[in-house]
Amino acid sequence: MEAINIKIAGLGGMGVLSASHVLAETLFLAGYDVKKAEVHGMSQRGGSVASDIRFGTRILSPMIPVGEVDFLLALAPEWVDLHRAELRPTGRLLTPDSVAGLANSRSLNVALLGALSRFLLIPETVWHAALAKAFPEKLHASNLAAFQLGREGKGPHLQ
Repeated sequence: MEAINIKIAGLGGMGVLSASHVLAETLFLAGYDVKKAEVHGMSQRGGSVASDIRFGTRILSPMIPVGEVDFLLALAPEWVDLHRAELRPTGRLLTPDSVAGLANSRSLNVALLGALSRFLLIPETVWHAALAKAFPEKLHASNLAAFQLGREGKGPHLQ
């Protein structure tokens, strides 16, 4: 399987690193070779944060070559313009507009993973297992609800 490249971008505190951790764990549990690279910038002070996740049969480098992002998850609209040029011509852009009716904006990162899950051939149970490992039990129900909302694809970009 050829590498699939996913970039998650946003500001520190938006959940970029949590989302990339859940995604990498999901892919690993699904049996893929996974590599992840993160650029933290000043993430603890609201600076930019981006994470590259690559997976496939055999991945040698964690860095996504320029112009080869298959999926861009932008956690805020301003990150779309900054990273759009990194998308392949056939790449998919997932933004906050991709998720309609999210009750808690703090779960946007998980909701966008749900939206992404529609395009990856990974059983939903594997996603749930990775989410359960990543978050405390008291957050399981809200994260599963956010994931499901994104997976249902009710946002305008996924109709």
